[in-house]
Amino acid sequence: MTRKLFFIGLFLILFIFAGCQSSHQVEVKPVEIKPIHITIDVNIRVEKALDDFFDDLEAAEDKIKE
Repeated sequence: MTRKLFFIGLFLILFIFAGCQSSHQVEVKPVEIKPIHITIDVNIRVEKALDDFFDDLEAAEDKIKE
């Protein structure tokens, strides 16, 4: 019985110390920042057409109120 406990204890001690010998290294690389190009397409024709349409509606509404 004591012989089994001795081997179990020895195994546990070797197992614990085997895990302590690992080493970890973190390598930090410089961050590269690149410019971002954004293209925005604005359809001005549609915006002008909508403005003209709503201006016509507002003008008609003003005539009705008068």
